[in-house]
This record gives sequence, structure tokens and C-alpha cells, in this order.
Amino acid sequence: MKILSLKIKFFGLLCLSIIILLGFTSPAYSGSANPENKTLMQPQGINGMVTNATNIVLVHGFWADGSSWSKVIPILRNAGHQVIAVQLPLHSLADDVATVKRAVEQFGGPTILVGHSYGGFVVTNAAYNTPNVTGLVYIAAMGPDEGETLNDYIKTWPKDFLKTGVGNIKPDSGGFFFILQDKFHESFAQDVDGTEANIMAAVQKPPNQSIFDEKSGPPAWKQLPSWFQVSENDHIIYPGAERNFAERMKATTLSLNSSHASLVSHPNEIAGLILNATKGSSK
Repeated sequence: MKILSLKIKFFGLLCLSIIILLGFTSPAYSGSANPENKTLMQPQGINGMVTNATNIVLVHGFWADGSSWSKVIPILRNAGHQVIAVQLPLHSLADDVATVKRAVEQFGGPTILVGHSYGGFVVTNAAYNTPNVTGLVYIAAMGPDEGETLNDYIKTWPKDFLKTGVGNIKPDSGGFFFILQDKFHESFAQDVDGTEANIMAAVQKPPNQSIFDEKSGPPAWKQLPSWFQVSENDHIIYPGAERNFAERMKATTLSLNSSHASLVSHPNEIAGLILNATKGSSK
């Protein structure tokens, strides 16, 4: 009986060892990419769900940062898209373009770029000859052609228009332009709640004045389908200039009776335009 008991114990230990060994060698999910299991190599979507949807990179403009997209981001994510809202240095065009390119590299799949204001200048350059980018969306933005600068446009805008929002922009001692806080609401976001606009004024991110004279490179909108939202009550970018940009690039256009901060005052419409672009730009 003693020998039989020892055999039973030995058999039990042997079975336990086999189970443990199988546990370590199981082909189940391990968090590293496996060339034979392509699912592991796909990007993770909302709540860890795998998604093949077009990725979206949001690019803010002057006097704002990535948080200016806070009302738009949940709508895009709820539709199943991966989203990155970059934080531009706003020290030079080259640095800003490099920031957006790094965001595109993070995704590694089909991506559309969305630029608000000066962000349009950035995505025009960042998307040029960038294989993963499949479309461009401009939100009350600049859409430059090669060799054009921001100052080239501003010089052509009506003098009466320049007295409204642009006239409330001042330089600091370091050569960075900011909007006077007590004028921010009426200049940048007149259709946004006053309390919210005051917060935006306090956290505004000023650009270096040198950016206004930097020339744009070859434009990606000549390579890619484009969408454009025009803010008809814009006090920062002349609405007529926005319409000209949209017409020149033959963009699908949405006009809103909005301030420059349309992504804050009209998030549903802006998100809708972006979602349409993800469908229309898919390859």
C-alpha cells in the first residue's frame, strides 16, 4: 500500500508539471506581434477592441492647443476611430511639421490629417509624399500653395477686417504673438460661452512671429482629397480667404455661421465633416 501511495503521488506531480509546462508554452495571446497571427499586429481601438478604421490626427492652430479638440474627440472615438491631438511647439514650421509626422508614424496605418487655423498650413506640408495619409480636412484654416507665407495672405485682407480680431494681437518681449485676454472672446471665439472663452484666453499658446514669414513647401492638397470648413463670422482669418483656399483645392466645403473657434462652438458639425472625410478618403 505504501508503494502504491507513492506511485499515485508521483503521477499527480507529473500531471501538474505537464499542466504548468503547457501553460508556459501555450500559443495564446502574449502581447508581442506574431507573424502567424495578424490580429496581434492590428492597432487597438476603443476599449481594447481591434479596429481597422481610418486614424485621425488633429492639429491645432495659433492661440490654442490640443485640448481645443476636446468636444470633437469623443465623437470621433465613439465612431470607432483612433485619434491623436498633437501639441505643436509653435516655434517654427519645421518643428510643427515634424511633430505631426511623428504622430502619423505612431499609427502606421491609413490616416487623415485635420488642421485648424495655422494647423492647415502644417498639415499641407506634413502630408506631402507621406504614404499613410489618405486625406486632409481644413477647419477655418490656411491652405497654402508652394512658396506662400502667412504674411502674404494677411497683406491682402481688407483693412476693416484687420481692425477686428487681428488688431488685438500683440507681441511679447520674446517675439511671440498673443491675443489680449480681454479681447480674446470677441476676436477668437465670439460664439463660445464667455466663461469657456475666458479659459481659452488664459491658456492660449502664442506662436513665434518668425513663422509668419516661413514659406510653405509643395502642397499635399494637390495629391490628396480635401475637405474644408469655412467660418463665415471668422475674425482671425478672413472668410473670403478661406473660401478661396477651398475653391483652389477643389475641396468638399461646409460653411458655418461660426467664429474662428468653430471646433469649440460647433463640435457636432466639425466631427461630422471629419467622419465624412474618413469615408471619402479610404483607399
